[in-house]
Amino acid sequence: MLLVHRATRRGGVTVTVGLPYPERTLALPAVSLTAEERTLKGSYMGSSNPRRDLPPFLALYRAGRLAVDRLLSGTLRLEAINEGFERLAQGKVVRQVVP
Repeated sequence: MLLVHRATRRGGVTVTVGLPYPERTLALPAVSLTAEERTLKGSYMGSSNPRRDLPPFLALYRAGRLAVDRLLSGTLRLEAINEGFERLAQGKVVRQVVP
């Protein structure tokens, strides 16, 4: 994390993603937060607000300006959900949808 934080410009924001092990700690030079006006922020599940965030994305998708279909690895039936998790764990897919 320290290297990523250093890559953030003066006045910039470093956003953490993913859940570390609970006992993991983070050490940063405290002076950089103040003297360089940097911000360190956590994000859980994208920190989204679906009521606020989804309508603009849906509008972009419907207008053909957001290529969500290109991000989709495939679809699967609910009965195949365990197979889908296995493919995800093996790195064979990124995003699957159960219609």
